[in-house]
Amino acid sequence: MSALDLAAAAADDPAGPGPGPGPGPGGIGRAVLDRALCRSRARQAGLIGLGLAVLALAALAAVMLGTQTIAPVRVLRALAAGVLPVDLPDGMSRSQVQVIWNLRLPRTVMAIVGGAKVSTKIDLLMNLVRKVDALVIGGGMANTFLAARGTDVGKSLCEHDLAGTAKQIMIEAAEAGCALILPSDGVVAREFKAGAASEAVAIADVPADAMILDVGPKTVEAVNQWIDRAATLVWNGPLGAFEIAPFDAATVAAAKHAAARTKEGKLVSVAGGGDTVAALNHAGVADAFTYVSTAGGAFLEWMEGKPLPGVDVLKA
Repeated sequence: MSALDLAAAAADDPAGPGPGPGPGPGGIGRAVLDRALCRSRARQAGLIGLGLAVLALAALAAVMLGTQTIAPVRVLRALAAGVLPVDLPDGMSRSQVQVIWNLRLPRTVMAIVGGAKVSTKIDLLMNLVRKVDALVIGGGMANTFLAARGTDVGKSLCEHDLAGTAKQIMIEAAEAGCALILPSDGVVAREFKAGAASEAVAIADVPADAMILDVGPKTVEAVNQWIDRAATLVWNGPLGAFEIAPFDAATVAAAKHAAARTKEGKLVSVAGGGDTVAALNHAGVADAFTYVSTAGGAFLEWMEGKPLPGVDVLKA
């Protein structure tokens, strides 16, 4: 689900602390949301215009490099989509295609943030939505966002008192044009123990007496599709309770997919934080990521946009 959809749901949701149209029901107010949507749509329109300009420049480059006719539309479309064509039309050389390839739009920067509680990562989430193109939220903290938009999360770990904060993060994402990806399905159980009976259900169908302990297979598929589109991935926190099977499945699957893309040279993958390192080791892919930080709190502060004294000294 996009940040715009989530923000709209947040603004219309009657739940939330406090009275009135501002930080009360809906948490943020419809007028604020409308302004956010306008800015986001203007940004999207600008990107579309930029994409068209890139295609025009690509066609011009083909002519200037000696091609008698502008490259076929299918080649330009492939290049714009991030695909380097294998079969080239007559009169078009590999070097010409490479020039056009270098003009393509930058690919996505995405982040995956998981963990138990929103309260420990408010600064991180607020900073990331302004820096990345897509933000995947998993783990127990995803339940707080789901509850904030009116989804019943049963007996799942959830900070209901932070619904207003979750809604504000949705608005910040919409204003920045950041896609906010929440679980569309989850793996639920009545007990939190190894081998507990579990099932995957749509996020709207979580039983009242069950807990969401991992994101479901459809959510994993969506996360992997975002990873396929990304040039850079920053990861902090697992997608589920990875310490206990079968609730490690989503974290392991996404980690292995990111590792495979990294090995192929298609992704720069950076991860950090104690639980994250443990999760990647559990998946057997820690060595396959571009960089895995063991700095723990320092890595989190870097992701929050806070100054790091050791780094600042090197900049001086």
